[in-house]
Amino acid sequence: MESQQDIHSQTKKVIYSVYNYLKVLATDKNFPEFAHFFRKTREVTAEACGVSIASVKRICAEGKKIEQDDKPITTSFKSPRKTYKRLKYATELDDFDNEVVRRTVHSFYDNHQFPTSAKILAAMREKTNYPGSKSSIKVLLKNLDFKYKRCNDGRKFLMERNDIVAARVKFLRKMHEFRRNNDSRPVVYLDETWVNQNHTRGYIWQNSDNTEGLKVPIGKGGRLIVCHAGSPSFGFVKNSKLVFRCKSGSSADYHSQMNATVFEQWFVDMLGNLEEPCIIVMDNAPYHSTLYEDYPKSNTKKADVQTWLQKKSIPFIPEETLCELREKVKLSMPKEKKYKLDEIAFQMGHEVVRLPPYHCQYNPIEMIWAQIKGEVAEKNHSFKMADVEVLVNNALDAVTKENWKKCGDHCDKIQDDDLVKEGLRDEILEPIILTINPDDSSSDDDDDDDDNF
Repeated sequence: MESQQDIHSQTKKVIYSVYNYLKVLATDKNFPEFAHFFRKTREVTAEACGVSIASVKRICAEGKKIEQDDKPITTSFKSPRKTYKRLKYATELDDFDNEVVRRTVHSFYDNHQFPTSAKILAAMREKTNYPGSKSSIKVLLKNLDFKYKRCNDGRKFLMERNDIVAARVKFLRKMHEFRRNNDSRPVVYLDETWVNQNHTRGYIWQNSDNTEGLKVPIGKGGRLIVCHAGSPSFGFVKNSKLVFRCKSGSSADYHSQMNATVFEQWFVDMLGNLEEPCIIVMDNAPYHSTLYEDYPKSNTKKADVQTWLQKKSIPFIPEETLCELREKVKLSMPKEKKYKLDEIAFQMGHEVVRLPPYHCQYNPIEMIWAQIKGEVAEKNHSFKMADVEVLVNNALDAVTKENWKKCGDHCDKIQDDDLVKEGLRDEILEPIILTINPDDSSSDDDDDDDDNF
């Protein structure tokens, strides 16, 4: 049985064959009545095959390239959209929707209930009209580092990864202590986001014939990267706005356009614009997290590992294997990671606090981004990159100190409430943790998790 891709390839082959046949026919002196086909071969091929002229042009260009590479036409045509990556709307959510999933799981424990996939699905459908299934929920939970852990009595409980919980509690406690001790240092939050060239409102007016109203181009268009920092105490940091265009043909993920060198330069400049010592809050994106000291990687050559050990005055003998040398490297590494940017900030009189993974709701700048994108969507009518860039800059400049304070107060309340919940949740989960089978710490076989309670 032929696959759909084989059928698409054969269709391309037929169209290309029709085009070549008509081309030969137009130059055959025995058939002068077909001479007029020569200048209209693509048009006639499109009409004969029932496709667009653009499709014929594209197929012909692909066919000629295949012939130039001396490849067989019969097997070299690619299926349309073969490399297209389908959006997984039910399992690849944005940061805010992922946080809804996480809070939904926590809410069950907060109410002295045990979450299951079916219960979480029902709650998500009620809260956000979630379109996925129970299987999609399980994928989401796995992506958010939740796992089912089996207890001694055979029951399975949904548990969050321990290091994420620890990072969250550490962050919440530290921020709470700053407020409780009336720390006078302003808290500065930073982050990056993007705005697409064709960004507009979700619903736009058009008449039934689509002849009037706003015409939105197909696709997202180009992309602008935005990087900034601000504080509920004084608004955006002055002269620290960074807005630039993504390079064409780049990955859709804006993180691909940022690197440690670019971010470090912006970060140092931003710190220089701060008028007093501050508390800097940022996430753990890779380009935020360059280590203060380089350590040999898992693929480092043995000679380079030996050189590194010599510089550190760590004894070893030439006969030791690479695996033994790597263990010496591991033993020399500090338990807590020391980041380059944190040290730079410390030397300039500031303190860096790291957000826990997956917890964007603790950063008020996320709400500022939503405000900015809303204004751009409302006013973007030309869908030209230059105009969108102006709209983004105007929206950034329009953000007030009052906007920042409102968002900051909201996040402070969430942080304080969550710290209280963490203590209560710990009391609920401790009896469960004590019964977890240490020989079976996690289980992916959670198809029957709804029958365990």
